[in-house]
Amino acid sequence: MTRPFVRGIDHFVLTCADMEATVAFYQRALGMEAETFGAGRRALKFGDQKINLHQTGAELKPNARVATAGSGDFCLLSDVPVTEITDHLAAEGIDVFEGPVPRTGATGPLSSIYFRDPDGNLIEVSNRL
Repeated sequence: MTRPFVRGIDHFVLTCADMEATVAFYQRALGMEAETFGAGRRALKFGDQKINLHQTGAELKPNARVATAGSGDFCLLSDVPVTEITDHLAAEGIDVFEGPVPRTGATGPLSSIYFRDPDGNLIEVSNRL
């Protein structure tokens, strides 16, 4: 293989203990748009991507071999300065426990902050530098 066959991410899946709490958190924390599709499936939309949600114990097939709430660890990019996001999260009562700190992303240097969702998933939000 001389080139990657993948060019981006369409969606990924988070397993959550409380679907409505997860939807409300991502709407409040990051301004994501809630979507209901198919036969009552739930997702969170942002840009050209989305996070599909599975309820713990009622995961859709196929799924991860060990679908567990709180096992996610991912980085999201934002054009809003992470300092503004930190202020917004603080006003919402969400603890940013690290950052802004320098990191290295897929295309170069980042400034990142870290916090957790209701299930304990690690969320990194970054600005490209």
